Amino acid sequence: MEHVIRAVCADEWPLVKELRLAALQDPAAPVAFLETYAQGAAQPDAFWQERALGASEAGSGEARQFVAVAPDGRWDGSVTVLIERPDADVRFGKAADVHQAHVVGVFVRPEARGEGLAEELFRAGTDWAWSLVEPRIERVRLYAHEDNARAAAFYRRIGFVATGESVPVPGDSSARELEYAVGRPVQVGGAGFARLA
Repeated sequence: MEHVIRAVCADEWPLVKELRLAALQDPAAPVAFLETYAQGAAQPDAFWQERALGASEAGSGEARQFVAVAPDGRWDGSVTVLIERPDADVRFGKAADVHQAHVVGVFVRPEARGEGLAEELFRAGTDWAWSLVEPRIERVRLYAHEDNARAAAFYRRIGFVATGESVPVPGDSSARELEYAVGRPVQVGGAGFARLA
């Protein structure tokens, strides 16, 4: 793989915006994201500046966005990891029972799929979450639309397990978002193994 996987920098908001708008135009966007292209495109630059800052190392430490950067500098994929605390406001789904991370905004450009970028982005995001000392993350979760079979199959393949929890899709109470999670890796003889959620 020739891509570099790294966290975004606060001043890279134009690239954060471009990649997100590309994701919102993907054919899978209606079942992959909770916003439309029109909603994303209508956001002012200040929104994207705040978003990039919040997901960078210069931010609060409550979120981190990881990107796959091609040799020509183009961003070909991204995941964002949000930290959820039991005593914090609920962003999506049910309140956290433990300190956990929540993976959102998963996207790889169609022409870059099949190169292992999604796996590498997930590895970077979950490694960051597990590395936190405060709070100590006990599980990583994500949600997938019940009709997004491709995403669900990928999440299962990399170790996420359906928890049986679900929430209505915002704006469409007839559809469900299904929760998948993986528990904190347990150290066994120097190697880490994920506990099932």
